[in-house]
Amino acid sequence: MSDKLSILGNAIVGQSGGPTAAINASLAGVIRAAQAAPEIEHIYGMKNGVEGLVKGVEPINITLSETQLKLLSSTPASALGSCRHKLPEDFDSEEYKKLEEVFDRYNIKYFFYIGGNDSMDTVHKLSEYCKLKGRKLRVIGVPKTIDNDLIGTDHTPGYGSAAKFIAITVQEVLRDCAVYTRPAVTIIEIMGRDAGWLAAAAALPGAISGVAPDYIYLPEKPFDTSSFLNDIKAALNSHPDVVVAVSEGIRDAEGNYIGAALHKGKDVFGNVNLSGVGKALELLVKEQIGCKVRSIELNLLQRCASHAASLTDICESERIGESAVKAALNGETAKMMCFKRKDETEYGIDIISNDVINIANQTKTVPDSYINDCNNYITDECINYMLPLIKGELPVVWENGIPKHFTF
Repeated sequence: MSDKLSILGNAIVGQSGGPTAAINASLAGVIRAAQAAPEIEHIYGMKNGVEGLVKGVEPINITLSETQLKLLSSTPASALGSCRHKLPEDFDSEEYKKLEEVFDRYNIKYFFYIGGNDSMDTVHKLSEYCKLKGRKLRVIGVPKTIDNDLIGTDHTPGYGSAAKFIAITVQEVLRDCAVYTRPAVTIIEIMGRDAGWLAAAAALPGAISGVAPDYIYLPEKPFDTSSFLNDIKAALNSHPDVVVAVSEGIRDAEGNYIGAALHKGKDVFGNVNLSGVGKALELLVKEQIGCKVRSIELNLLQRCASHAASLTDICESERIGESAVKAALNGETAKMMCFKRKDETEYGIDIISNDVINIANQTKTVPDSYINDCNNYITDECINYMLPLIKGELPVVWENGIPKHFTF
């Protein structure tokens, strides 16, 4: 590495957005690579992301052994804490001045932020601010989201483990429902505001064990209640135990959320807080068909189920964290690290970087080729895309009957 590329100083890392089973694996990757880099003297951790920094929360100095890093990788949620904080559009805001004070006080030359779409907005704004002010700070985004909705990357860390948990849970629900002969409908509500990647994972048991939901409805296609009711009736005429999976964000042809009556406002990024579509459809089926019906909302359970994490997901998450440090040391900034699937028969990925300006505030949806013509299930192409991402089981450290977790 040439001296021209090298900047001597310290690094800081933070986590933002929703927790996952793999976000700490990426954190472990960043820490491992930073500790090994002679250019980086100290690696600091933000407590509660940029929100913590602007509120004056002092970062922590991190030094971890390999044993601690491995335990961190298998620990769910955000070990450093998280936030949902939107940096201002105005670069003269006091928030940027507070961030600069922290960077100067701790001699920060490398900034790593692990998060999803809104977090990449932070990476972009901070990069632009540093460019405008001439500050030599290398800013790299490390992707994280169970929603799998970041563009520029084949998939996102966290998605594989969430998809694995959904596949396991749906298979168990299907086994449960199959024991009864009384006609009944079970509706499983799965996360997914604008993209149906998580709900698509409900189909995976069918490819592996031969049991699958009758229907899967994604937000990429308009949801018609009349067609939905006809689907349910057709399934009931075939067998008594009907199971369907729905994304929380399904909408009608006019773009209205099906669970609109139970919305609870918006978050700081202007996103509608979604809930209740499973219950809304449960009441619809009960009223229009009259059979036994229930709804199940997976909710937070699908985010941090590290006991059922995908080994592929965890290993890739560590690698992408390590790659972020290597990219910064090589002079890159204003980038997000991305997975590029190899064009081979056997699954494999390369890790590349893409300009974060082309990624932030955009959504990768499930393509049309992954959804069937009736808009009520997914295709084999989609299943083949997902299958490698859930492979392998993470060795979990158990303590008195439950998984052992890392804490700072």
